Amino acid sequence: MTTSAARPQAAAGPAPPEWLQTVLSDTSPDGELAVFDQPSPVSAARVFVATVLTQWQVTDSVYDAQLVVTELITNAMRHGGGAASLALVLRGTHVGCAVSDHSTAPPVPTTPDYFAEYGRGMHLIQALSICWGWYPMTHGKRVWAVLR
Repeated sequence: MTTSAARPQAAAGPAPPEWLQTVLSDTSPDGELAVFDQPSPVSAARVFVATVLTQWQVTDSVYDAQLVVTELITNAMRHGGGAASLALVLRGTHVGCAVSDHSTAPPVPTTPDYFAEYGRGMHLIQALSICWGWYPMTHGKRVWAVLR
């Protein structure tokens, strides 16, 4: 597994929090999962995040979680052959977000040109999350982030 601390960034670090790893591997009852076979997966993801976090009464995290999930879904669509699924998990005051895609290539934060239209998504994820990372799966990878 590869992980990156949000502040400061590390090339490699600890595995995802155990609670996140366990829930995402079992899809246990406290983890919510949505599969995106929809014409507008980013919009559907944003609505899903707002709905689930509101149900969990974690409304302070809705906008940050929506932005992080938007970037994860967009990266999966652009670089990973399309997003396969989105999982949200709540543990105490922490929200775990994870997006699976069909590519085995790791996410790589880049330094975009000042005028570039793309290349800032991973930087947004790093700025808004406590930690983030990725791990390989049988048919692709899962990129995750934890927010407070």
